[in-house]
Amino acid sequence: MDALRYLSVAWKRRFTKVSGVPKFKKKGRDDSFTLDGSISVGVFHIKLPRIGWIKTYEVLPDNVSPKYVTISRVSRRWFVSFKVEATSRITEKLVDVVGVDLGVKSLATLSTGEVFVGALSYRKLEAKLSRLQYLNRHKTKFSSNWKRASLKIAKLHSMQSQH
Repeated sequence: MDALRYLSVAWKRRFTKVSGVPKFKKKGRDDSFTLDGSISVGVFHIKLPRIGWIKTYEVLPDNVSPKYVTISRVSRRWFVSFKVEATSRITEKLVDVVGVDLGVKSLATLSTGEVFVGALSYRKLEAKLSRLQYLNRHKTKFSSNWKRASLKIAKLHSMQSQH
């Protein structure tokens, strides 16, 4: 149902000359779809309309009722994200002023003693990424070996964004 809604918005944007003609989604590029309706959440599973119960590897929050669920695929892995309506809570300040020291070894250190570690994952995996891209450069484009190597590169990129 959301696909039709998105298509309608795309054509409205086209006719108001905000954007161009909408392009059809190709298989394998930004594979995702959205479901809404009766969605229930368990500890390690979620029940989706028209699909049923799906097992997850992450502990899901208890006592929530999602508005809708988006299921997407990134480098051969499927991810479930859902929108939950939450009320905002006002918290009291523990400390009025906090000093921040931006450093070289750590991203930031607060005057309260809390240390934020910087993202070193790119530097750690840079050599491996460079090697994989170098090996993929010499493969015949769109061959099965090229696709397999491209998938390894995509997985490495997704590992970098998670850390």
